[in-house]
Amino acid sequence: MSGNKEPDQKPVLVTGAAGDVGGIGRTLTQLLCERGLRVRALVRREDERAEALRAMGAEVVQGDLTDLEAMHRAVEGCDHVYFGMSVSPQYLEATVNMAAVALHHRVKAFVNMSQMTVTQMDIRSTTPSPQHKQHWLAEQALAWSGLPVVNVRPTVFMEGFFLRFAASGIKRNGELALPMGCGKTSPISAFDVARTVAAIMSDPVAHIGRIYNLTGPQCEDLEFYAKEFAAVLGRPIVYRDIDPESWKNKLIKYELPRHLIDHVTAMAQLNREGRYERLTDDVERLTGTPAMSLRSFAQAHAESFGGVSKE
Repeated sequence: MSGNKEPDQKPVLVTGAAGDVGGIGRTLTQLLCERGLRVRALVRREDERAEALRAMGAEVVQGDLTDLEAMHRAVEGCDHVYFGMSVSPQYLEATVNMAAVALHHRVKAFVNMSQMTVTQMDIRSTTPSPQHKQHWLAEQALAWSGLPVVNVRPTVFMEGFFLRFAASGIKRNGELALPMGCGKTSPISAFDVARTVAAIMSDPVAHIGRIYNLTGPQCEDLEFYAKEFAAVLGRPIVYRDIDPESWKNKLIKYELPRHLIDHVTAMAQLNREGRYERLTDDVERLTGTPAMSLRSFAQAHAESFGGVSKE
């Protein structure tokens, strides 16, 4: 049940509120409404997802993040802004566009959804991912702007690699087939990221200038996670390491955006190199509850992975 909103309370702007697989905005909107905050949810188009946001109690505004006029309408009257955007070649433009408008309207807190790989980057060191570079440049631009920024840097999302790229193989062949090599990783659920951001957004001014690195509660290799799937689904699940170039060619055949393909294949290569071996307790420190384990995630999404064996 939604809390009672103060009549003079200024709305919190949430971008990307319509959401996608592994998205944060929709869940964040719901959590903030449940906390009794006024929420202005930004969507790209009016559709059933926008109506669902209104049903939660949010004010819905339509606009593209790269449209300056639309962003003025979205930000005006808001003290606090959550900025998040899916993988896109326009990510840096959208960030600077939103930052310029937020600075003009004197927002008091700008919570920026970044990526943890930025922690390993500097002016002389980037990654093969065009998205990683844009996230690093976006953080630099936000720092130069003088805005009151909070940077949130999650690691790889469970929804991305396991639901989007691995579910069909687990369901059809009993294989967790990904080009991740033997590297360890600590995937996090989008829900845990959203509830952590909700905790920050409840009093964002207290977090200004901070960087939060978000991971799941375990850092293990894909052999370990295959066994976790097997324990939940009640049937053998094995990890099969795919050749990265073959995987990339398969994604190209599916006609996914090239920017996204270059990003996820770079992530896979970084994992093979051990660059995703990370573990923090920031989720638990900020929310009071540990992040969801991969086993719990598999239980919650069992049907997507073929369901629990009846044998």
